[in-house]
Amino acid sequence: MTQRALLAEFVGTAGLLAGVVGSGIMAERLSPDDVGLQLLQNAIATAAVLVALILALQPASGAHFNPAVTFAARLSGELTTRAAFAYTAAQVAGGLLGVSLANLMFELPAIELSTKVRAGSHLLLAEFLATLGLVGVIHGVVRSGRAHLAAYAVGAYIAGAYYFTSSTSFANPAVTIARALTDTFAGIAPANAPAFIVVQLAAAAAAVPLLKRIYPETDG
Repeated sequence: MTQRALLAEFVGTAGLLAGVVGSGIMAERLSPDDVGLQLLQNAIATAAVLVALILALQPASGAHFNPAVTFAARLSGELTTRAAFAYTAAQVAGGLLGVSLANLMFELPAIELSTKVRAGSHLLLAEFLATLGLVGVIHGVVRSGRAHLAAYAVGAYIAGAYYFTSSTSFANPAVTIARALTDTFAGIAPANAPAFIVVQLAAAAAAVPLLKRIYPETDG
């Protein structure tokens, strides 16, 4: 772990949240009467931003931008506990900056608690599956020796998961925390965020042994 890596995680997560929230606000304003089109615009913009950020910052930090990914890396032995905590702190801080900047760009309060309720066991199941799939895609690409394609694989997965999950695939505790602070298209009510985070981390933990079974030859 280096200061360079932590800065990359901070900047990358900030950029990701600016992309998620900013494109959500823009989509609402461009297509106020078409929620389906809003989601499409948000998904495409988020995936594109994610690909670009991973390509730019992967050499510096691995481009996690996600405490669930970092947690899985810790469980896999790729990071120390200290490094994992430092990565997570940088990601959460970056997410808070990113959502604030997105709000301000559209002349909204920098911090505004979301009133968008996202509750129900079906959404928690969706978040578990979305996060399991995301961590699986990342580790699967890396374990199969194609880490250079991770940016495209992650961007494609997130774009698809916006549509095949009922929760629209947060799949990221830092994103979940930050999105509780914008009362816009991308928001989540603060009361709903903790359950999302719990199932996201549980999914990351479940993904690690699954990938070790699929790619046992990469261990040891």
